[in-house]
Amino acid sequence: MASMDLEARIDRLESRAQISELVAAYCKACDDRDVPLLESLFTEDAVVRSHDGVMTSEGRAAVMQMYKGRFDVLGISCHWTHDHILRFDPQDPDHATGEVFGHAEAHRNGQTLVAALRYADDYRRCDGTWKFSSRTLAFLYYVPVEDYAEALGGRLRQRAYGDKRPADYPETFESWTGWVRHFGG
Repeated sequence: MASMDLEARIDRLESRAQISELVAAYCKACDDRDVPLLESLFTEDAVVRSHDGVMTSEGRAAVMQMYKGRFDVLGISCHWTHDHILRFDPQDPDHATGEVFGHAEAHRNGQTLVAALRYADDYRRCDGTWKFSSRTLAFLYYVPVEDYAEALGGRLRQRAYGDKRPADYPETFESWTGWVRHFGG
């Protein structure tokens, strides 16, 4: 960073703040069902998917159609983010990637659900505005609230779809499997 000129460093700081606001606006748009806001957050060629394959869409129109389907079955919700790891492309000042850590509470198909999640994001600056060019959602757990305590004790921590499925992480991470392999955890 020391080799960057002052203008580039200021741009990086401003971009970091704008991307953080983009992430917060996504939570607001989803919880408020603010479709125009949500649509404005994605590039025209955006891709949104979930690690488990339940969500997959390419292109802003398809992304919005997918969200409409999700909103049709989702009642009240509350999404909030915690930490955000952000990496800027050293070759392209208009491109960055990030990992967002968060939680959600929702009422879906008559059940109250809780979730711990991560987004793997790709951001692109278009006409001076940072947007999502891709988002991939993964769950540590997504369970009915009454299953929460029991679910954390096993691998089948995705229970929002009427069955019990393996969680997306951390068991799929090389760091996790390596730790287990070396230390027997």
